[in-house]
Amino acid sequence: MPFTIVQCPIAGLYEIQPKVFSDNRGYFFESWSQRDFAAVGIAYSFVQDNQSKSSKGVLRGLHFQKNYPQGKLVRVLSGEVFDVAVDIREDSATYGKWYGVILSAERQNQFFISPGFAHGFLVLSDEAIFAYKCTDFYHPEDEAGLMWNDSAIGIDWPKLDVPYIFSEKDTKYPAFAIN
Repeated sequence: MPFTIVQCPIAGLYEIQPKVFSDNRGYFFESWSQRDFAAVGIAYSFVQDNQSKSSKGVLRGLHFQKNYPQGKLVRVLSGEVFDVAVDIREDSATYGKWYGVILSAERQNQFFISPGFAHGFLVLSDEAIFAYKCTDFYHPEDEAGLMWNDSAIGIDWPKLDVPYIFSEKDTKYPAFAIN
Protein backbone atom coordinates (compact mmCIF):
# COMPACT_ATOMS: atom_id res chain seq x y z
CA MET A 1 0.00 0.00 0.00
CA PRO A 2 1.39 3.42 -0.88
CA PHE A 3 0.24 4.86 2.49
CA THR A 4 0.35 4.21 6.17
CA ILE A 5 -3.17 4.91 7.43
CA VAL A 6 -3.42 5.43 11.17
CA GLN A 7 -6.75 5.31 13.02
CA CYS A 8 -6.75 8.30 15.39
CA PRO A 9 -8.07 8.04 18.98
CA ILE A 10 -11.53 9.18 17.83
CA ALA A 11 -13.36 6.77 15.48
CA GLY A 12 -13.84 8.28 12.04
CA LEU A 13 -10.54 10.19 12.00
CA TYR A 14 -7.45 8.93 10.20
CA GLU A 15 -3.99 10.33 9.58
CA ILE A 16 -2.60 9.28 6.22
CA GLN A 17 1.16 9.16 5.79
CA PRO A 18 2.07 8.55 2.14
CA LYS A 19 5.20 6.82 0.96
CA VAL A 20 7.14 9.63 -0.72
CA PHE A 21 9.63 8.73 -3.45
CA SER A 22 12.32 11.40 -3.74
CA ASP A 23 15.34 11.85 -5.95
CA ASN A 24 17.34 14.66 -7.53
CA ARG A 25 14.30 15.62 -9.66
CA GLY A 26 11.94 16.11 -6.75
CA TYR A 27 9.34 13.74 -5.32
CA PHE A 28 6.28 11.63 -6.15
CA PHE A 29 3.54 10.11 -4.01
CA GLU A 30 -0.05 8.93 -4.30
CA SER A 31 -2.31 11.27 -2.36
CA TRP A 32 -5.49 9.22 -2.71
CA SER A 33 -6.52 5.77 -3.90
CA GLN A 34 -10.15 4.71 -3.75
CA ARG A 35 -9.14 1.03 -3.53
CA ASP A 36 -6.56 1.45 -0.77
CA PHE A 37 -8.63 3.82 1.33
CA ALA A 38 -11.69 1.53 1.05
CA ALA A 39 -9.55 -1.40 2.26
CA VAL A 40 -9.21 0.30 5.67
CA GLY A 41 -12.83 1.50 5.85
CA ILE A 42 -12.60 4.94 4.24
CA ALA A 43 -15.12 4.16 1.50
CA TYR A 44 -16.42 7.55 0.44
CA SER A 45 -16.86 9.23 -2.91
CA PHE A 46 -15.49 12.72 -3.23
CA VAL A 47 -17.58 15.27 -5.15
CA GLN A 48 -15.80 18.58 -4.62
CA ASP A 49 -12.22 19.81 -4.19
CA ASN A 50 -11.44 23.08 -2.40
CA GLN A 51 -8.27 25.06 -1.85
CA SER A 52 -7.39 28.06 0.30
CA LYS A 53 -4.35 30.22 0.89
CA SER A 54 -3.85 31.85 4.28
CA SER A 55 -1.17 33.70 6.21
CA LYS A 56 0.30 32.88 9.62
CA GLY A 57 -2.24 33.16 12.42
CA VAL A 58 -5.34 32.65 10.26
CA LEU A 59 -7.76 30.39 12.11
CA ARG A 60 -10.58 29.01 9.95
CA GLY A 61 -13.40 27.17 11.67
CA LEU A 62 -14.88 25.37 13.35
CA HIS A 63 -17.20 24.61 10.40
CA PHE A 64 -19.76 21.93 9.55
CA GLN A 65 -22.96 21.43 7.58
CA LYS A 66 -26.09 20.43 9.53
CA ASN A 67 -28.12 18.40 7.02
CA TYR A 68 -25.44 17.66 4.41
CA PRO A 69 -22.42 16.66 6.52
CA GLN A 70 -19.16 16.54 4.63
CA GLY A 71 -16.33 14.11 5.05
CA LYS A 72 -13.00 15.75 4.21
CA LEU A 73 -9.58 14.56 3.14
CA VAL A 74 -7.32 17.51 3.93
CA ARG A 75 -3.66 18.29 3.28
CA VAL A 76 -1.22 21.15 3.04
CA LEU A 77 0.40 21.87 -0.32
CA SER A 78 2.68 24.57 1.08
CA GLY A 79 3.45 25.46 4.68
CA GLU A 80 2.11 24.00 7.92
CA VAL A 81 -1.19 24.04 9.83
CA PHE A 82 -2.66 22.68 13.04
CA ASP A 83 -5.79 20.86 11.84
CA VAL A 84 -8.65 20.03 14.23
CA ALA A 85 -11.80 17.91 14.13
CA VAL A 86 -14.52 18.00 16.83
CA ASP A 87 -16.92 15.06 17.13
CA ILE A 88 -20.49 16.41 16.84
CA ARG A 89 -22.15 13.00 16.32
CA GLU A 90 -24.67 12.91 19.18
CA ASP A 91 -24.68 9.10 19.36
CA SER A 92 -20.88 8.88 19.55
CA ALA A 93 -18.94 7.83 22.66
CA THR A 94 -16.55 10.71 21.87
CA TYR A 95 -19.24 13.37 21.36
CA GLY A 96 -17.74 16.79 22.06
CA LYS A 97 -14.14 15.54 21.97
CA TRP A 98 -11.50 16.95 19.63
CA TYR A 99 -8.38 15.69 17.94
CA GLY A 100 -5.70 17.70 16.19
CA VAL A 101 -2.77 16.95 13.93
CA ILE A 102 -0.04 19.09 12.41
CA LEU A 103 -0.18 18.84 8.62
CA SER A 104 2.79 20.01 6.60
CA ALA A 105 3.97 20.12 3.02
CA GLU A 106 7.28 18.74 4.23
CA ARG A 107 5.72 15.57 5.71
CA GLN A 108 2.98 15.36 3.02
CA ASN A 109 0.65 13.87 5.64
CA GLN A 110 -3.13 14.08 5.32
CA PHE A 111 -6.09 13.94 7.68
CA PHE A 112 -9.38 12.19 6.84
CA ILE A 113 -12.37 13.52 8.76
CA SER A 114 -15.58 11.49 8.45
CA PRO A 115 -18.96 13.22 8.14
CA GLY A 116 -20.22 14.30 11.57
CA PHE A 117 -17.30 16.46 12.67
CA ALA A 118 -16.75 20.19 12.92
CA HIS A 119 -13.46 21.16 11.27
CA GLY A 120 -10.98 23.99 11.52
CA PHE A 121 -7.31 24.83 11.18
CA LEU A 122 -4.71 27.35 12.31
CA VAL A 123 -1.85 28.40 10.00
CA LEU A 124 1.52 27.91 11.73
CA SER A 125 3.87 28.90 8.88
CA ASP A 126 4.24 32.30 7.23
CA GLU A 127 1.76 31.12 4.61
CA ALA A 128 -0.11 27.88 3.86
CA ILE A 129 -1.95 26.48 0.89
CA PHE A 130 -4.60 24.06 2.15
CA ALA A 131 -6.48 21.57 -0.06
CA TYR A 132 -9.40 19.33 0.72
CA LYS A 133 -11.60 16.81 -0.97
CA CYS A 134 -15.24 16.72 0.22
CA THR A 135 -17.81 13.91 0.24
CA ASP A 136 -20.73 16.30 -0.28
CA PHE A 137 -21.22 19.61 -2.00
CA TYR A 138 -21.09 22.91 -0.15
CA HIS A 139 -24.58 24.12 0.78
CA PRO A 140 -24.30 27.74 2.02
CA GLU A 141 -27.77 27.65 3.59
CA ASP A 142 -26.74 24.60 5.66
CA GLU A 143 -23.50 26.04 7.00
CA ALA A 144 -22.93 26.13 10.76
CA GLY A 145 -20.05 26.37 13.17
CA LEU A 146 -18.79 26.28 16.72
CA MET A 147 -16.89 28.84 18.76
CA TRP A 148 -13.20 28.18 18.12
CA ASN A 149 -12.21 28.67 21.78
CA ASP A 150 -15.17 27.09 23.55
CA SER A 151 -13.98 25.92 26.98
CA ALA A 152 -16.43 22.98 26.87
CA ILE A 153 -14.42 21.59 23.94
CA GLY A 154 -11.03 22.76 25.21
CA ILE A 155 -8.95 22.72 22.05
CA ASP A 156 -5.28 23.33 22.84
CA TRP A 157 -4.51 25.72 19.98
CA PRO A 158 -0.77 26.39 19.49
CA LYS A 159 0.55 29.72 20.73
CA LEU A 160 2.01 31.92 17.97
CA ASP A 161 4.12 35.07 17.83
CA VAL A 162 1.29 36.81 15.93
CA PRO A 163 -2.38 37.30 16.87
CA TYR A 164 -4.96 34.93 15.46
CA ILE A 165 -6.88 36.24 12.44
CA PHE A 166 -10.57 35.34 11.92
CA SER A 167 -13.32 35.96 9.43
CA GLU A 168 -16.22 37.92 10.88
CA LYS A 169 -18.55 34.91 10.73
CA ASP A 170 -16.05 32.69 12.58
CA THR A 171 -16.15 35.07 15.57
CA LYS A 172 -19.94 34.75 15.86
CA TYR A 173 -20.42 30.98 16.08
CA PRO A 174 -22.09 29.72 19.28
CA ALA A 175 -20.63 27.64 22.07
CA PHE A 176 -21.00 23.87 21.87
CA ALA A 177 -23.92 22.69 23.98
CA ILE A 178 -22.99 19.23 25.28
CA ASN A 179 -26.17 17.37 26.16
